Amino acid sequence: MATGKAFAELGPARIRELPPVFCWLVLLPLLGGCASPGEPVTRRPPTPTAIDDLTAAQSGNNVLLSFAVPHETVEQKPLEHPPAVEIYRSFSPAAVPPASPPPPVLLETIPSDLVDHYASEGRAVVPDPLTPQDLEVHAGEFAVYMIRTTISAKRPSADSNLASVRVNPAPEPIADLQAAVIHSVVHLTWTPPEKTPIGAAPPVKVYHIYRVEIPPAAPAQLPPSSKAAATPQAPGSLPRGGESPGLRLEQIAETAAPEYDDSQVALGKTYRYAVRSIVEYPGEQVESSDSNQVAITVRNLVPPSAPQGLVVIVVPAKEEARAYLDLSWAINPEADVGGYNVYRSEQQGVVGTRLNSELLPTPTFSDMSALPGRRYFYSVTAVDRSGKESSPSVAVSGELPAQSQP
Repeated sequence: MATGKAFAELGPARIRELPPVFCWLVLLPLLGGCASPGEPVTRRPPTPTAIDDLTAAQSGNNVLLSFAVPHETVEQKPLEHPPAVEIYRSFSPAAVPPASPPPPVLLETIPSDLVDHYASEGRAVVPDPLTPQDLEVHAGEFAVYMIRTTISAKRPSADSNLASVRVNPAPEPIADLQAAVIHSVVHLTWTPPEKTPIGAAPPVKVYHIYRVEIPPAAPAQLPPSSKAAATPQAPGSLPRGGESPGLRLEQIAETAAPEYDDSQVALGKTYRYAVRSIVEYPGEQVESSDSNQVAITVRNLVPPSAPQGLVVIVVPAKEEARAYLDLSWAINPEADVGGYNVYRSEQQGVVGTRLNSELLPTPTFSDMSALPGRRYFYSVTAVDRSGKESSPSVAVSGELPAQSQP
């Protein structure tokens, strides 16, 4: 550096008088110093790979965008962290935009540190809430989406594929779902929705019933009741993903009426329910978002109703078989009936003694121990699967003829 200083002090006139070789000998050390390995080198920011699997689907009055989060650069090097996500949207009257689609508008930017909030197993699901104005102006049109990702604003990814979905106003979520246990069946009721965000709702075509079984440690124990206890939850408090990976609301049935009986439940188990209504527009159906949710533990404290239609007939002796009394009655209407008991007495108004040692699975019984010439009074009870027994049926009498009678 001292040589360079002295060289600079010569001035332009003296430098021109020096031999060329001398000038190069002086400049080479200076030029070599500029390329020393200790100097910083400017790095180009990475460019994420473009998304190529973007999909869009309407759920309630939201459009759910789904895509795999890029994890590599265009040079196929791993990204150190998720890129920021820029979501663009336009509306088009056609599902596939023309050669020059409407220019997309930046709808939302998800910062890098929030991308994982939307992602599960490498795939993100981002909702786009449709405003009443969106639905008012663009009902029946297609919402067209495109996504770019960025690590640096100067080097965004290439555009994703275009994803489009026809949008129409969905019914407002059901807000009064109620649940009760009646004879070990969960009975759900609700009021049909009447409005959308922009006006009257079309008639409901069908309702979808969703359910998840809650492990014993997950919910607080519900207080016992003859109709069980139902705890309403705020809409969306248990999204489709559930409270944990093991809790996921799944569709179990559909019904055209605003009520449903779920008989595929077990005593002592706790279930959570939600209902969605489906309306029909030309060429498509739209499903509402989740209703309020109800959690219910299946505890049945109501015994079955008393059996009806008891009949007692005499079956006469035949060859070596002696005569006997045959009983039959109507099947109980409750779904949780586990069997029946038969009682016999020789005194009217007294239930008497149970004749069967085990529950009868069918509504029939043959009294082979009846003696000729005696009048018996029979009654029947129903027993549910939790062991609760109904009151006795109306007593019916029967008598085998005496041995001297034909």
